[in-house]
Amino acid sequence: MKNILLVCAAGMSTSMLVDKMKKAAEAKDEEIKIEASSGGDIKSHIEEADVLLLGPQVSYLQEDYTKQYGGDNGIPVEVIDSLDYGTMNGEKVLNWALDLISNA
Repeated sequence: MKNILLVCAAGMSTSMLVDKMKKAAEAKDEEIKIEASSGGDIKSHIEEADVLLLGPQVSYLQEDYTKQYGGDNGIPVEVIDSLDYGTMNGEKVLNWALDLISNA
């Protein structure tokens, strides 16, 4: 199973994107778990994550999260493209996340 974790300021807007990503994931022939979290709640979800995607509004956290969870032995930590985030393009974000996991 692949685990994708999205983080934003409060977890609200990212939850909408997660719903779109889950719909896109239904068409794939693999198990994919997608969750949204606020930055303050990340520690309860990060251990299962294969990739950490940040909402554009918290892009300033990328460096810190990369140091904590990424790097050579960690998971990819990337910022979601603002256009894809704003248009809630769940399929595109899902495919990008799966590529990040495959190339990690």
